Amino acid sequence: MHIDLPDKLYYKIGEVAKAFQVNTSLLRFWEKEFKDLKPKKNAKGNRLYTKEDIKVIQEIYYLVKEKSYTLEGAKKKLQEKKRVHDTVTESTVDNREIIFRLQKIKDELLKMKDALS
Repeated sequence: MHIDLPDKLYYKIGEVAKAFQVNTSLLRFWEKEFKDLKPKKNAKGNRLYTKEDIKVIQEIYYLVKEKSYTLEGAKKKLQEKKRVHDTVTESTVDNREIIFRLQKIKDELLKMKDALS
């Protein structure tokens, strides 16, 4: 799934929910269920998601919505990935990240094609 968010430091919960086409309540629920998802909160208590939080949400969304994992299954998969990631050097690029980048390029190329026709 391609996420269309502007490049900035923090995203409000409404922006993130709209980008993933889910309810804000689902994001709040995932926050309780997945310990890796911890958005910052401002003085008013509003959630502010970072790019790292967005990556975690992408992982959760992919596992739960696209691969139909249960919440417990998704938690286990994320923990396995975290253990593997901790042992692998940082120069290794995750395949899903490459797929997301290629999808973004594809979307841009399709927009350019439409503009030309």
